[in-house]
Amino acid sequence: MIKIAPSILSADFADMGREVADIDACGADMIHCDVMDGTFVPNISFGAQMIRAIRPHTKKPLDVHLMVQAPERCIDLFADAGADFLTVHMEATPHPHRVLQMIRKRGVKAGIVFNPGTAPDALPYMLDLTDMVLLMSVNPGYGGQAFIPSVLEKVRAVRKMIGERDILLEVDGGVNAQNAPLLREAGANVLVAGSSVFASADRAEAIRILRG
Repeated sequence: MIKIAPSILSADFADMGREVADIDACGADMIHCDVMDGTFVPNISFGAQMIRAIRPHTKKPLDVHLMVQAPERCIDLFADAGADFLTVHMEATPHPHRVLQMIRKRGVKAGIVFNPGTAPDALPYMLDLTDMVLLMSVNPGYGGQAFIPSVLEKVRAVRKMIGERDILLEVDGGVNAQNAPLLREAGANVLVAGSSVFASADRAEAIRILRG
């Protein structure tokens, strides 16, 4: 089944609790939380306090995407705040295998992220520690960017690497009603969507269309 994970980066920050409760009621399967540190990416979004604040507003999994340099420094912080998934960038640490171990040790599901220009060659050596692979279909740091079509081939390649393992394959960046069918066909089973859900007049219908 395709899971839809609306990104709260596109939500109303002045009323985040209500926004999270609303997309939960509209059928979101996960809540995607883009944490940006202003170092690994040029933008700054929010930190663990936001995760702790929205946790009471939904029982859906909080999919916390750490766009931060040296994520090993803050695993405990976000685990304590209520994250269900913690995904870390291959490019953000020299020891991604160790960071995945740290996440799993906290009882949180672990994910590894690859930027558009990063080949997933190292993935087979981390599959035994991975609950989710996240492929960026934009360069991380800002919402509202256009989808990079070449990522479709990477989705197909990673789907083959995963094989029959119980590992989610997520895509984040510029996902909308036009490219969602292509991503599903290529093998993605979690789609992150920001403005295409939050800016919709009918969020439930937008989620239904993305899910297909």
